[in-house]
Amino acid sequence: MYALAAAIAMVSVGFSAIGEGLVCCKSIEGMSRNPEMFGKLRSNMILACALVETTAIYALLIAILCLFVAPSMAPAA
Repeated sequence: MYALAAAIAMVSVGFSAIGEGLVCCKSIEGMSRNPEMFGKLRSNMILACALVETTAIYALLIAILCLFVAPSMAPAA
């Protein structure tokens, strides 16, 4: 059961990777359309990628907790 919970948590890592790819794709597209906004778009892209990456890090943390910590806290049958 804990492995299933960890697998569900890791699914969000895949969605996070897709989201990060979309953020980078759209900001590079914006840079190519409007080169004057390069600096502002780049700083916003870095901030957005950091926020999206924290989602993946939290999901990884939850998966690790589900696999290693939760089974040891389960009551003995």
